[in-house]
Amino acid sequence: MSTRELVNLKVKFGIQIEPQFGFDYQTVEKIALEAEKIGYDSIWSSDHLFLNDKSEEINCMDAWTLLAALASVTKKIKLGTLVTCNSYRYPSILAKIAATVDMISNGRLFFGFGAGWKEIEYNAYGIPFPSTEERLYQMEEAIEIIKKLWTEPKVTYEGKYYQIKDAFAAPKPVQKPWPPIMIGGMGKKILLRMVAKHADWCNFFLRPDLEKSLQILEAHCKTLGRDYNEIGKSLFAVGVPLFVSESQDEIEKHKEDLSKRYNMPLEDLKERLKQGAPGSWIGTPEDLIERFEYLNGLGFTYYQVMFPGHDESIVPASKKFAELVMKKL
Repeated sequence: MSTRELVNLKVKFGIQIEPQFGFDYQTVEKIALEAEKIGYDSIWSSDHLFLNDKSEEINCMDAWTLLAALASVTKKIKLGTLVTCNSYRYPSILAKIAATVDMISNGRLFFGFGAGWKEIEYNAYGIPFPSTEERLYQMEEAIEIIKKLWTEPKVTYEGKYYQIKDAFAAPKPVQKPWPPIMIGGMGKKILLRMVAKHADWCNFFLRPDLEKSLQILEAHCKTLGRDYNEIGKSLFAVGVPLFVSESQDEIEKHKEDLSKRYNMPLEDLKERLKQGAPGSWIGTPEDLIERFEYLNGLGFTYYQVMFPGHDESIVPASKKFAELVMKKL
């Protein structure tokens, strides 16, 4: 499916899973199978090595191994990384891993890609952590290598950061010319230019500068001669997990619980929600529908949502959201 065909689809929703929160595989498999039945378009996994320096006893499954397992038990739901860290795997190896998942899933992979940011993981695993700018340029070289390996019979590449010689990758991806490439982030000077040059999709966050970021992406597209409308826009409802209820009392109780959990005065939390902080994904169906309709008007066609918990309670929460919000958009 071409990028344009993807972009022109109706609004779609996917469920984000954070393995670093301690999920076990059986739980994620059940969430994915139920999401497929409910009508979600995708399941996404972050790509982390551990949660924090106190999380020795908390499971954190590898993103790509997890997606491969899910690919073998699901039939139609798409599978994506949000986002895979370029630094954790040499680009030629990552190209082969991703193509294999696309093959196992029969063409259901979303290739979410990022430069990496979680310094504590780099340090713990002995991975060099250069400047943000250098990580971005490493990512750009990686994208070039990965695309070549997905489309060319044999590849030699001499970059500043990566080199391969007479490399070939089989299998090739099922999706042609490659699985949709989604770059995550909103860095205005470098990252959004790379989106305009290399990506099929860009994944954003809900931030006060969101509209400005879209304008900057459009300007980069104009400079590079790229059709801005060919790039899909997705948004991760990140931060405090999404919570929807028809009961205002339940909503207020949920906010009080969050206030205690994050050790934040309730009034401060409510003010952050009003200002569009990540936790603004809390409210009545009408509240959330209004927010999504605003985002639809900006050109967004895809949303990744995350629900409270790291157990099977996500299943009823995802059903509730689908009934009250998703299916009304």
